[in-house]
Amino acid sequence: QVQLVEFRGGLVQAGGSLRLSCAASGRTFSNYGIGWFRQAPGKEREFVAAISFSGGTRQHADSVKGRFTISRDNAKNTVYLQMNSLKPEDTAIYYCAATRRLWSSRRDEYDYWGQGTQVTVSS
Repeated sequence: QVQLVEFRGGLVQAGGSLRLSCAASGRTFSNYGIGWFRQAPGKEREFVAAISFSGGTRQHADSVKGRFTISRDNAKNTVYLQMNSLKPEDTAIYYCAATRRLWSSRRDEYDYWGQGTQVTVSS
């Protein structure tokens, strides 16, 4: 079992930045790939970014490439999502999730999920 908690969502103006944190407890954190997903009102949950066990492989959705960066610190059991140049369309609840796979962009391949943190970008 892995427990995940997301931190540091909030309200920011367009063009601003936020850094989300995902803190893990339970089984060995470094054995899991970690992903970030988001869900806007009335839309399906979509893939944002993922990072492999050691951090050697990172993937970002096309919609956030060049603006968002995923990273992890296994010593702190934490994964980060640095979000720059935020746009109103980035407004959503952001979730982190853990997979036993190296990494994945598919929701159904993740075993554990956090409760989510709200990010609101005003225009």
